[in-house]
Amino acid sequence: MPFLGSPTEKAPRAVIFDVGRVIIRVDLSRSMAALGHRKGMSHIQVLRELEADPLWADWQEGRLAPRDWHAHLAKKLHFSYDFEEFCTIWNSVLDPNTILPYGLFERLATKCSLALLSNTDPIHVAHFEATYSFVRFFPVRVYSCRVGSSKPSPVIYYHALREMDALPEETMFIDDMQENVVAAAALAINAFHFTTAEDLLSELKRLRL
Repeated sequence: MPFLGSPTEKAPRAVIFDVGRVIIRVDLSRSMAALGHRKGMSHIQVLRELEADPLWADWQEGRLAPRDWHAHLAKKLHFSYDFEEFCTIWNSVLDPNTILPYGLFERLATKCSLALLSNTDPIHVAHFEATYSFVRFFPVRVYSCRVGSSKPSPVIYYHALREMDALPEETMFIDDMQENVVAAAALAINAFHFTTAEDLLSELKRLRL
């Protein structure tokens, strides 16, 4: 069952989408392998290093500037990319092809309020807001690096609800990470665990969206 608990029977007034692996395809191997090349590290090893890094949360929650993050990783991973080269490599994880069709967002925007809610950093935000035209359908965009809090903390969910002027029970939240879905459901948000585009499109059709 994609919804946690009983599926909602009423069309939501507000719909909140995660970005990575829900709307935008993510391929970590392209970026992480390049960053770990000098140390002979696989992309999985680099990813584990980054997620265990004591500065990772500061980077994701906006307490570390992009150039400082670049300098920190250059020292940690022994690469010599300049800042612009680093940004290009860092953004290469984001595939130009989206998982969900653009027409979906255009349709939903006429029926409900839309928001993006993503754990992400300022380099990725600048890239996908400049690159992907679907963002124009999302008047509310909540990013961990701007809010200073990350999913699954309740703080970032409440921030999104306030920005949308929506109650939890009239809101649908869509995310590919189980822990983020569980956290949203604990706040009485109708939380949908994204696994495939087909399942989500079928559920939206059932809700007449």
